[in-house]
Amino acid sequence: MNAPRATDGLRSRGWLKLAGVSLAAFAFAFSLVPLYRIACEKVFGIRLEGGTGQARAAVATGQARQDRLVTVQFDGGVNSKLPWAFAPEQLSMQVVPGELNEAMYFARNESDRPIVGSAVPSVAPARASGYFTKTECFCFTAQTLQPGEQREMPVRFIVDPDLPADVKTITLSYTFFRNEAMTAQLGAARASSTPHAAP
Repeated sequence: MNAPRATDGLRSRGWLKLAGVSLAAFAFAFSLVPLYRIACEKVFGIRLEGGTGQARAAVATGQARQDRLVTVQFDGGVNSKLPWAFAPEQLSMQVVPGELNEAMYFARNESDRPIVGSAVPSVAPARASGYFTKTECFCFTAQTLQPGEQREMPVRFIVDPDLPADVKTITLSYTFFRNEAMTAQLGAARASSTPHAAP
């Protein structure tokens, strides 16, 4: 009958150590959720009632900075080659940093042909641009307006709560340019789809 070898004892101790490390890792990972809750409530003042998703929502809605208002002014114009009317529907609004806001612009194609336009945004003062986030904007894609078509164009944005305290007014401005390449493609596609009269 063979006597138990020393390696068997080492092997069993190795499994015990591995099981202990695994259990410790599980306990540490499990404790991260309450630690995260405590950090959010004590350090950031955010109460988590529905988990981390609501924490992100609380930050996004600016619950921590309800005491501050920032004025956002709106401006808009068109390049001389674009026969559109384009302007903001509101000149300014007061916003709470961290909250999601929506502003509307209005555009109308005053020509007799379809035209594609592209909007270029700018934020002033320049140092505020890093604290101004557009979550949805007509400037993200080219816009096509048919002859005489008019359209409301929304922009959704958040002013970062970390915006420097001395910045009290931000101006969001857009300039629409004629997108020559896409307008030419649109014209070519329209011409090819037009039935030709028989000779």
